[in-house]
Amino acid sequence: MKSTITGQLHLARAVELACANVHNSGGPFGAVIVTADGQVFDGVNRVTASNDPTAHAEVTAIRTACSQLGTFDLTGATLYTSCEPCPMCLASALWARVEHVFYAADRHDAARAGFDDAVFYNYFDTPVAERPMPVRQLDPETALAVAPFEAWATLESRIAY
Repeated sequence: MKSTITGQLHLARAVELACANVHNSGGPFGAVIVTADGQVFDGVNRVTASNDPTAHAEVTAIRTACSQLGTFDLTGATLYTSCEPCPMCLASALWARVEHVFYAADRHDAARAGFDDAVFYNYFDTPVAERPMPVRQLDPETALAVAPFEAWATLESRIAY
């Protein structure tokens, strides 16, 4: 794991990015990915600037790192972010195989500033049948349900992830 001093510098960079992004039509969030071999990639929140609800700082940092490295696998990387990641950003870090996540402000600090992710955390804590946005399998009996997986299983050139 990175030294504490180095980690603090990367976290300070994430906060600096977040502050600068406020004055660049973005949200007050910044993130830094540091790969296992020390390469550094920045990301900032561009949700309103790009009309993309998935353009959170952590996601943009992961996208930048993966794009520039030519991989979807950031095994051994560390994510430093100006604020505690929301469930989408945590899931993105998990999919990218990020090893560690460090943040500055927590979700309660964000909520006080008007960025309340509680509805998302609560969604996953609510029993499936009671969730406000239903997510249901429409027709599990049809071959359509598994057709993409069957196609994938027979593709010799597939890249496992």
